[in-house]
Amino acid sequence: MNKLVPLAILFVLSTTILAQPIRLHPKNPHYFLYQSRPTILISSGEHYGAVINTDFNYITYLSTLQKDGLNLTRLFCGAYIENNEAFNIARNTLAPTSGKLLVPWARSGEAGYKGGGNKFDLDSWDQAYFNRLKDFLKTAADKGIIVELTLFSSYYNDGQWQMSPLHYNNNITLTDSISYKKLQTPDNGKLMAYQEAYVRKMVREVNSFDNIYFEIQNEPWSDHGKLAAVTTDYYSASDLKQAGNEWKKKIELASDASLKWQSRIAAIIQNEEKTLPKKHLISQNYCNFGFPLDAVDPAVSILNFHYALPFAATNNLHWKKAVGFNETGFAGTDHNIYRRQAWRFVMSGGALFNNLDYSFCAGNEDGSNTNIPDHSTGSASLRKELSYLVKCMNRMPLTDMKANNNFIKASPGAFSYGMASSNKSVYLVYLEYYKTIEAELILEKARYKIEWLDTKTGILSEALVVDHRGGALRIGKTTEPGGEAVVIVTKQ
Repeated sequence: MNKLVPLAILFVLSTTILAQPIRLHPKNPHYFLYQSRPTILISSGEHYGAVINTDFNYITYLSTLQKDGLNLTRLFCGAYIENNEAFNIARNTLAPTSGKLLVPWARSGEAGYKGGGNKFDLDSWDQAYFNRLKDFLKTAADKGIIVELTLFSSYYNDGQWQMSPLHYNNNITLTDSISYKKLQTPDNGKLMAYQEAYVRKMVREVNSFDNIYFEIQNEPWSDHGKLAAVTTDYYSASDLKQAGNEWKKKIELASDASLKWQSRIAAIIQNEEKTLPKKHLISQNYCNFGFPLDAVDPAVSILNFHYALPFAATNNLHWKKAVGFNETGFAGTDHNIYRRQAWRFVMSGGALFNNLDYSFCAGNEDGSNTNIPDHSTGSASLRKELSYLVKCMNRMPLTDMKANNNFIKASPGAFSYGMASSNKSVYLVYLEYYKTIEAELILEKARYKIEWLDTKTGILSEALVVDHRGGALRIGKTTEPGGEAVVIVTKQ
């Protein structure tokens, strides 16, 4: 009988080791480790109101993501609500109809919430919300989907702020009248105590789940930012004043006051988890497009950007953390744009990509809605094409792979992005070409297997095996002019 005790202890220890939340891979922290496997997160998900909007059937939604081969979704947790006019989004999941909003705080007995119904009591929690949240997270876990829990967001304007349960007119608890620009700074009056209580409650309630990480705040620079750069020298100072489009022309970082507040939220998350069984990753959202960050909070493990260009990844890989692109859109309705964005970013070392997919809404949780804003997209076709990126990266030895263009000598008529394993056994090249596919790779002497992947169909070509003498290896493929291709070169 005593001989069985060590075995029992070993089983418990191995189970504990296996049952860990998603984390940075210890051998290659540019990627994730989840359920003992190196992982990259790719999705095209709904507009973040899947839990707070009770009209939304999240079981159908998550089943659709699973069927389409994707493994990530973002979730706004209730501090930020949108009105029906926000961003020209029809049937917006973040703008529930009257009576369909469910947030962490309980309703009071006093009428007067801006979005309909009674005001909120910030000293009381709504258990129905946490029941729905936990069922969402469990359902996602069962389907292999990671959930980004975004605790806060910028409000952008007074109209959005006036929809929040935290707004002084929407609850019976707060009396401070405060500008939305100060909400997520240290100078926010009595609100900080309620923000802290909310964060601690959220952290405790979801601690048992392995398929989550926390994001501190969505787009903090929008309410409290500072100009860091313009996206091109061909815009003048007066161009930046063009109404409605100025954000597309500039890179704004969060202000010092905003960063101080975000650091405090991260510290609260870590402090609350000190006495809890599981410790979760924390993500910080830095800016649009990208920026070579000059400082990163030690509590943060995921560096997230919106509408990111490839340099957002390449300029920040030295931090040895995962770099993410967790929102795209606003580049038109052609879904080919967003597929290319995903490949460019991942091939530049990115670990996470999420398209803002408006084909999901209440009543169309299967992603079949076609009433999509003219600034963005979403479709089953795009989701399927993104799944080919997931499958391709899952074939790679991610613990040993890094973005690397040094082995690409030339790619005439094509933009090229490369990755390679450190032991020179696997090479991956993504090409966006104008007329023909052609590239010249510098490889050492060996026998190589060469395969071509079609990014639109997922079809992998029949492998060609070549005995290479070393030096430049010319590869090419006959195809229709204009498009993308991926070549996988594996040493035999």
